[in-house]
Amino acid sequence: MIARTAVLKFGGEVVADAAALAGVLADVAALVAAGWRFVLCHGGGPQANALQERLGLVPHKVAGRRVTDAATLQVMKCVLAGELSVDVVAAGGAAGLRAVGISGVSAGLVSARRRPPVIVAGAGPEPVDFGLVGDIVEIRSELLTHLWAGGYTPVVNSLGIDLGLARGEVYNINADTVASAIAAALKVDHLFLMTGVPGVLRDKDDPSTRIPRLSAAAARAAIADGTIVGGMIPKVEEALANIALGIGAVHILGARAGVLQAEADEPGAAGTVLLERDG
Repeated sequence: MIARTAVLKFGGEVVADAAALAGVLADVAALVAAGWRFVLCHGGGPQANALQERLGLVPHKVAGRRVTDAATLQVMKCVLAGELSVDVVAAGGAAGLRAVGISGVSAGLVSARRRPPVIVAGAGPEPVDFGLVGDIVEIRSELLTHLWAGGYTPVVNSLGIDLGLARGEVYNINADTVASAIAAALKVDHLFLMTGVPGVLRDKDDPSTRIPRLSAAAARAAIADGTIVGGMIPKVEEALANIALGIGAVHILGARAGVLQAEADEPGAAGTVLLERDG
């Protein structure tokens, strides 16, 4: 197998399912043994919600996006840089990976600025202040390439930092956004995005209607004609933007054992691969 570079993003739902996580990381380990280099990025939404509730805090979301006040940021630090990082690294070690847990804060890896209030579709006409949420300014990827050179697999959480402020303000950032930014900065061959569905579907309620391959033009046409709907639209739009930034291919796939290996061996075999041009 030709050596390739890749970023894999999965959410807290995968980390919470020990069997699913073990299966995914076994695939990663097999690919790394064959010469691939991976960066793993994880979210932690369900775990953050659960910890907030245990602490008597009420998760506040606007149009599905978390508002991060000071108390919520503390929760995100505990969940992302603590519990989940440890769990993913431990599972990676069990799978045979030389996994190293790092934060977006580490060595200024994810440089960010606080997001200004923005108007959000479905949230009314007034700008929404999401609090301590960051917009990525720069990915300083030297730490990742250094770990790759040593034979390690970085496991990155989705916190960012503004080193321009006196105390180095930490921000909460969407994990998909962090994974995409890292993939673009490294210009990886593949960005794998694990979701709750097996790929882009012609019928969102029927997994058997998975579309194996989409060119950029075909994906835009599928959005325009209503084939791609709901929450899949922003994922596909972001995938197209990432391809334009130099990522070779973006894959949307489910989190089952063997899926990542199959998709890596033959793009489109187990998920949906989005390419600038098909063929």
